[in-house]
Amino acid sequence: MAHLGSRRTRALTLPVGLALTASLGFLPTGAASAAPADAQSTAAVSADGPKLSYVINTRSGHGTVKRVEKAIAEAGGTVVVAYEQIGVVVAHSQNPDFAKSIRRVKGVDSAGATRTNPIVPQATTDIGVEQPLTAEQARSAAAEATADQDPMEPLQWDLPAIKADQAHQKTLGSSKVTVGVIDTGVDDTHPDLAPNFSRAASASCVSGAPDTTDGSWRPKTGESDHGTHVAGTVAAAKNGIGVTGVAPGVKVAGIKVANPDGFFYTESIVCAFVWAGEHGIDVTNNSYYTDPWMFNCKNDPDQGALVEAVARATRYAERRGTVNIASAGNSKFDLASDAIDDTTSPNDTPAVTRTINPRECLDIPAMLPGVVTVSATGAKGLKASYSNYGNGVIDVAAPGGDSTVYQTPAPPATSGLILSTLPGGEYGYKAGTSMASPHVAGVAALIKSTHPHASAAAVKALLSAEADATACGAPYDIDGDGKIDAVCEGDKNRNGFYGAGVVNALNAVRW
Repeated sequence: MAHLGSRRTRALTLPVGLALTASLGFLPTGAASAAPADAQSTAAVSADGPKLSYVINTRSGHGTVKRVEKAIAEAGGTVVVAYEQIGVVVAHSQNPDFAKSIRRVKGVDSAGATRTNPIVPQATTDIGVEQPLTAEQARSAAAEATADQDPMEPLQWDLPAIKADQAHQKTLGSSKVTVGVIDTGVDDTHPDLAPNFSRAASASCVSGAPDTTDGSWRPKTGESDHGTHVAGTVAAAKNGIGVTGVAPGVKVAGIKVANPDGFFYTESIVCAFVWAGEHGIDVTNNSYYTDPWMFNCKNDPDQGALVEAVARATRYAERRGTVNIASAGNSKFDLASDAIDDTTSPNDTPAVTRTINPRECLDIPAMLPGVVTVSATGAKGLKASYSNYGNGVIDVAAPGGDSTVYQTPAPPATSGLILSTLPGGEYGYKAGTSMASPHVAGVAALIKSTHPHASAAAVKALLSAEADATACGAPYDIDGDGKIDAVCEGDKNRNGFYGAGVVNALNAVRW
């Protein structure tokens, strides 16, 4: 399928023909209207609008959820799934006034449409299109590999950048630890992924409800290869084949959330986090943003409901021990600024230009409290040219790749991008904060392997404590044109480009 190379400001065209791929408070829960649940039943319910999906956030309690489900039917809706454990109901309706009606129901805190039109773009945080590894590149890499390296590992400059190669001399990670890749699907038949794949922890959440049919978690022909690439970075097996993951001894699960056209809907994301929390997943990787809004404003009744639904799901997973890692995005935005111009939302109907406050309008799940937000670095260890940043927003940094014009790796590596697995037993390069986040997920998995009884909060604290503190450095002029491209605020121990620093896999296994 066509990739999102031109979609939003998260897409980036790099120089000299280099194409890349990679990809805070909530709504007030004040009293809802005391209108009876069947208030809508006295009037005719319209069903002539587009069929949209909605999330309805309810107050706790089985009785409340059942009352809301009844009201949904009376308002012309159909319940897809109800997650009583977090008070979120997913429903479909063709009633243009559905959300307005449901918001009046007793027990409903908020409700909103998860899209503005049933058209489906894609929302991963990578950039450009992948560059397949050629046979000649593979042969050349294999000739450079040492006895303890997989054949293509010499091309993986990103592993020594976070000392993962040294960590592997101590441990590859525990098979009792599982990382869930919430993404476009994972090809578990890939020879570098099959040894570590967990079918029991995998599912498709595309509909908003989990589907455990065998293979439901795989990308179908023509669908994005993004999730398979991410999975390889996390946990490609150290088995004498292809590439090596950051944590090549842990398990990896695929939780598919992108529909056939690559759209990441709120209901799918909610399903994925609940699934992760209830199926023993220790870490989730989230290299995407939730469509159709780049930023979801909490004071908007629809967007605010989406923020609340995903926040409830991430909190639920974390309470059950899951560490949630997310990519910061590729728009070069300062997420700690007072204002950002969003010219590309919504992305399923004509976009409107709006100036948003990122403290009130959130990129979800990356900017939700409790989620570890990751910026990207290139082969020289500098913030990647495209990466979002922001003092107090970025938690840690990791390799995501960048143009060799900006950051050239040391030989024998030849590409400044990240090499990993692709469906069908293939390998290729991608770049973006999408590629940085799974490095952090892999390090978190190594921490959990070393400290099996650590809580999610403890793992997150160790991620920051064990990171290599990285100062802002010289004024950031990545293209060398004499103009400052981004301003890094903060000190060596915590700043807007690198957060607490670049993650360190060796520290993860020796502390």
